[in-house]
Amino acid sequence: MRILLAEDDEILADGLCRSLRQSGYAVDHVANGEAADAALTADQFGLLILDLGLPRLAGMEVLRKLRARNTRHAPLPVLILTAADSIEQRVRGLDLGADDFMAKPFALTELEARVRALVRRSMGAGSTLLRIGTLTYDLIGRTASIDQQQLELSGRETGLLEILLQRPGRLVSKEQIVTHLCEWGEELSHNAVEVYMHRLRRKLEGGGVRIATVRGLGYCLERPPEAGATG
Repeated sequence: MRILLAEDDEILADGLCRSLRQSGYAVDHVANGEAADAALTADQFGLLILDLGLPRLAGMEVLRKLRARNTRHAPLPVLILTAADSIEQRVRGLDLGADDFMAKPFALTELEARVRALVRRSMGAGSTLLRIGTLTYDLIGRTASIDQQQLELSGRETGLLEILLQRPGRLVSKEQIVTHLCEWGEELSHNAVEVYMHRLRRKLEGGGVRIATVRGLGYCLERPPEAGATG
């Protein structure tokens, strides 16, 4: 999952980025409201962590503009960070569409727990475990298993599996994969995607699923023919 962090405190932002990346998230950071608004307009994210006291454009205005945009996608979960945890501020933020609040200072472990809870909520009740064949993937813990035996996957392999499992039977282009896996400033060539895909295929052998390649277009996670019903 890709997270946008909008925070102007450099020390706090650095700590949050490090902590979230260690948990397997791709994190992009902006230090002012205008940059946050531009990023939210141009890119797709799975979660926004938003400081209210941003320069150039206040956090509340960033949130208002985000929720005002017409979109066919599900609303982006928003976790607000604030140094002034007043009732009035909470009410206004909730009215504008915030999903959760954290008052500064806070523990990183609590923030990570709030992030997991928002991810769980955005997936809907009972949908945090994705299954196809004997393969199971936990969206919250970001772990995969085959026949209850956990797979040893790298961060990039986990990200690949995640995007494929969220679109079973649908074509996923290399451009979509790069967008899902990479933060700003990172580069991932199409050849590198093929290498990671090859490694993932090998680890999924015997799991009741296979990754099909559509030349020049992308990849698709599907059940192998032998796993279907026979007639």
